[in-house]
This record gives sequence, structure tokens and C-alpha cells, in this order.
Amino acid sequence: MTITINGKETIIPENLNHTIDSLLEEIDVSQRLYVTVELNEEVLDRAAFETTPVMEGDAIEFLYFMGGGH
Repeated sequence: MTITINGKETIIPENLNHTIDSLLEEIDVSQRLYVTVELNEEVLDRAAFETTPVMEGDAIEFLYFMGGGH
């Protein structure tokens, strides 16, 4: 299956049970607790990670928001 992750075309194994949560684990995304996921230009609620399927052609962005400064 071909998807786009952070602007880069990526091939992942076909799996009917791929979810955003399983994808995060499979590709070993760092700091999974702090990542925001955008799927096809829509931000997902963290609660939806376990049930949102990953489909052929999806565009997924992993975003990290950092605070701080004065």
C-alpha cells in the first residue's frame, strides 16, 4: 500500500487492520504521546487513532507542537 507520510511517498505492507495507532507503532514514531496526526488535511482526535483506518493513497502528517519562549 502506498501512502504519503510527512510529504514522502511511503510503501507499507498491505494490512486490512492498519490504523493510525498501529502505523505509529510500526514506523516507530518518536514521542507518540506528543504527536498530533493530520490525515488528509484533517487533524485527528487522539481517541480516534485506534479506530481510524489507514487507506491506500492517504496523506498523513505527524506534527509536534513545542511551547516555550518569552
